[in-house]
Amino acid sequence: MKKFTVLLLAFFSVGILSACGNTDQTEKSKSAKEDKTITVAVALPTMTDITKIAAKEAKKDGYTIKIAQVNDNVAYNDMVENGEADANFAQHEPFMQQYNEAKDAHLVAIQPIYDVKIGFYSKDYASAEEIPEGKKIAIANDAVNEGRALKILADQGLIKLKEGVGYNGTIKDVVENPHGFEWLKVDLLNLSEAYSEPDVAMIYNYPAYLKKIDLTPKDALFLEKRDSQHFAIQLVTREELADSSKMKELKKVMTSDAIRAYLEDDEHKDSSFATF
Repeated sequence: MKKFTVLLLAFFSVGILSACGNTDQTEKSKSAKEDKTITVAVALPTMTDITKIAAKEAKKDGYTIKIAQVNDNVAYNDMVENGEADANFAQHEPFMQQYNEAKDAHLVAIQPIYDVKIGFYSKDYASAEEIPEGKKIAIANDAVNEGRALKILADQGLIKLKEGVGYNGTIKDVVENPHGFEWLKVDLLNLSEAYSEPDVAMIYNYPAYLKKIDLTPKDALFLEKRDSQHFAIQLVTREELADSSKMKELKKVMTSDAIRAYLEDDEHKDSSFATF
């Protein structure tokens, strides 16, 4: 009887171990499958379209790219920092660094994809020289875009900034303002609406936001003089994922010939150009 009991217990032990082994294998298989899924947060149509092309390319390598669409300029970073997304494709590195400092976050830019043609636009004037003194100029109210807008105006000779501030200037760093411009600081998402304001002479903005008011860089009074990839739109992820197989795949498909062709065709080259 004792021998039978021992054999019975041994049988159940083997069964339990076998079941555990099967469970472990199932979990490993599940994990392996999940490792082939990359969630990318995006905010604007151009980024969405590019990511959709990348998703088709990734399928060839057995990866699935899921697109998480967001509607503001904080959510896509929150999602990556909190682990809800593996990466985002929505911003340049200075904007990401601004987020890191504000949130004590650990995001890293891992691959520049394209540059955006930034400039100033006016509904009433065909050139900056026509703008009367004392008019309002609408610029973004975040530090990175404020500095960038002022640098563009300084490069055009319309204002002079304090020595050495570069892209980090604020309106307090304007040391010469010969046209007496007044500054209207607006959230980047609402800058396009300022275009129609009767007392606004010109606005600073990105092509993606200007689409809703049917403007392209061809309509700009003047564009930024670019000399580097300082403001290139980047793939961004968390530090611990930077060298992962997912990010290697994402960088590969986001710099593929299919993406380059999209960025350089006639429909899109007015608003952006490939830098990789």
